Amino acid sequence: MPMKSPHDTLMYQEAQSAADVIAHQLAANAGLLTELGERLRTQPPRCIVTCARGSSDHAAAYAKYVFETRLGVVTASASPAVSSIYDAPLQLDGALFLAISQSGKSPDLLLSAQAARAAGAQVVALVNDTDSPLARLADTVVPLHAGPERSVAATKSYLATLSAVLQLTACWSGDEALHGALDRLPGDLRQGWEADWRALGEGLREVHNLFVVGRGYGFGAALEAALKFKETCGLHAEAFSAAEVKHGPMALVGTGFPVLVFAQEDGSLEGTLAVAAEFRARGARVWVAAPGASGPDALALPAGVPAITTPLLAVQSFYRAASALSLARGYDPDVPPHLRKVTETL
Repeated sequence: MPMKSPHDTLMYQEAQSAADVIAHQLAANAGLLTELGERLRTQPPRCIVTCARGSSDHAAAYAKYVFETRLGVVTASASPAVSSIYDAPLQLDGALFLAISQSGKSPDLLLSAQAARAAGAQVVALVNDTDSPLARLADTVVPLHAGPERSVAATKSYLATLSAVLQLTACWSGDEALHGALDRLPGDLRQGWEADWRALGEGLREVHNLFVVGRGYGFGAALEAALKFKETCGLHAEAFSAAEVKHGPMALVGTGFPVLVFAQEDGSLEGTLAVAAEFRARGARVWVAAPGASGPDALALPAGVPAITTPLLAVQSFYRAASALSLARGYDPDVPPHLRKVTETL
């Protein structure tokens, strides 16, 4: 069987389609999320609790920063095992319980959503399969509108989850600047897709371990990239916040150690770039993905992109690079070993 080219992988094609997916999603969900946002403004929840696994949990990490910075509502992640393994009731009366899933079928997530609803929480499901068990038990379903995703590695559904979080937040807060960022997002994604990240794949072809670093809005991107490195490239990667990586993990960083850094133009930028500079001073090989980045091992993103949407562009460009790197390392990114599209855990 001939080797796939980088443009032939489903991972590449599905990631490339994210701009069109999100443009459709924003239009299709406008009425639903306007209504939900008005309801949440009238009766604000006392907190937000997210529940998810895998890439969806990385989207929840992004959602935490978005909700807390733009809504001022404390947001925490619930472990599905609390309900599915320990059968421990939680006090969730007056909470918004946000369940995130591409398939909507994982048994532990379903049990958690059921327990949250029984405990008095309002259950909102961000789900791609609107005929799934999760969609049927939720009080409100927010469709991701990503369409069928055939690659085992989630790409367009992950990015669609982030855009759904942003649209929900914009409709809830009434933030016109955030609505403006969403209006330009499909165009920004199309522009960002053309960024040349080949240097990352070339530099990581023969390595075995690396760190992925981000902070704030970019921390979820670091988590997602580390997972995809493991899943599609057989490459061991660990994700850290730029604020935490110096508390122990930096001891492993020396000459030639690879580090991928995600940054966005907000209050976290200076500190994140300072960490990257410190890694370089130790002799590490450091790639920095940031708007307008230049210089050695810079992974360019379009300049002037709102900080809150920059991680979507960074992750989309990363998916393209990871698909090519997977093939270069002898893997098929669409069919990772030992994995299935729907992971059912309890």
